[in-house]
Amino acid sequence: MANKQKNFRFLNLIERAGNRLPDPSFLFIFLTLLTIIASAVAAYFNLSVTYEGFNEETGTIETITASVNNLLSVEGFQYMVTNVIDNFTGFFPLGTVFTVIIGVSVTEGTGMLSVLLKRIVSKTPKALISAMVVFLGILSNVASSTGYIVLLPLGAIIFLASKRHPVAGIAAAYAGVSGGWTANLLIGSNDPLYAGISTQAANILDPNYTVQPTGNWFFMIISTIMVTLIGTYITDKIVEPKLSTYSFTSSETVETITDDERRGLRFAGITFLIYVSLIAITIIPESGILRDPETGSLLESPFMEGIILFIMLMFLLPGIAYGVGQGAIKSTHDVAKLMSDGISGIANFLVLIFWAAQFTAFFEYSNLGTILSVNGAQLLTNIGLTGLPLLLLFVIVAALINIIMPVDTAKWAMMAPIFIPMFLQVGLSPEVTQIAYRIGDSTTNVITPLMPFFPMIIAYFQKYDKKAGIGSVISTMLPYSIAFLIGWIILLSGWYLFELPLGPGAPVTT
Repeated sequence: MANKQKNFRFLNLIERAGNRLPDPSFLFIFLTLLTIIASAVAAYFNLSVTYEGFNEETGTIETITASVNNLLSVEGFQYMVTNVIDNFTGFFPLGTVFTVIIGVSVTEGTGMLSVLLKRIVSKTPKALISAMVVFLGILSNVASSTGYIVLLPLGAIIFLASKRHPVAGIAAAYAGVSGGWTANLLIGSNDPLYAGISTQAANILDPNYTVQPTGNWFFMIISTIMVTLIGTYITDKIVEPKLSTYSFTSSETVETITDDERRGLRFAGITFLIYVSLIAITIIPESGILRDPETGSLLESPFMEGIILFIMLMFLLPGIAYGVGQGAIKSTHDVAKLMSDGISGIANFLVLIFWAAQFTAFFEYSNLGTILSVNGAQLLTNIGLTGLPLLLLFVIVAALINIIMPVDTAKWAMMAPIFIPMFLQVGLSPEVTQIAYRIGDSTTNVITPLMPFFPMIIAYFQKYDKKAGIGSVISTMLPYSIAFLIGWIILLSGWYLFELPLGPGAPVTT
């Protein structure tokens, strides 16, 4: 035990320091107050920045001047008191969590998830459990932020089913979903958005340059393998050994599947196949009703816009079918109770998210994040580095900026017009600039408390460890962040030195 504590002394120090912070809800309250005061001070000194930015309304690059909005001015005060409710109800994680939990709570409450995972665990070697969770987390980001909502609780359940610490399962899932944001085998919903912003930025110097959504695809595929391997190693060798011993309850033990459970799984399987078939009819044909009616695209389509609903139904319908077949559901009252129990289980998250929403909204309104990010970007520009050192420094700067402004596409819309033209002039392609940004952005996703989904992971940690706090989460996730950063720097360096294509028709240099 003494050697174990010695090996993790640094992480334990971070955990103790972080856990001395106030309750997460009050920390967001303090951050909100700090933002209000900082906006008044910055406004007093007339701080502002001017930069070439992408205007999403007009779809063009324009000169934008961002000045501080004083939250203590009359206008700022009126904004605060009139937008508290809208800030909460309009906070993205709120609606998505509620929607998906409705479906997940039924599959979990009937016992379907546990039974299904028994089967998965029985077929998956214990040594591959971590790899499976991290890999599933990476794949989930093809549907934007869905993985945060679905895979965090599933990671805990999968580890519980294999008699492993549930917090390690949450950490592995969070590492895959959030740290693996720049990795995937598929082109996701964010790739066309990145490509469009990068194209507009490149057109400042070259009006004919087009960045395709597949511009980083080859690099992302190899990154998927790398992130899975690193995430697995960190989970098994660093994170789980550091955790205290977990006391498994009788409800968390893996029992033999009964005949009723097998019948429930058959009902659920048939329902799932019917549901998937109906979805396939709407998206596979080029004229499918859930494709974009004008372009026929699937990436930008009603299906992708409604992906949260379809995921909720993917859990809800088989969950109900399982409950009917297994005998846990006998009336509509049973279904409604399962949904209500699922919502009540995220009460801590709702309190956290209320204050997190206020801080996020006030910080965005004040323009403090924009001013800090632009000034940091301009500082890098003035250093005058070129080639690989410039690229790697950009990765680190993007990682640091992400800690205070973890909104990936918004930052890229601001930074791309600065860095893509500058890097083009020294021979770096827009695609490699884009991937360097995405690497930096991904590596610190797992440790920034300002991530909109950070309150969620705290709540899940606390479900299995009542003493867990912000320090527990950061100290647990920091090894992933450092390892991913080192791994990606090595991978990007090799890609640059061998001048490998980042995607179809996407070179490293111009």
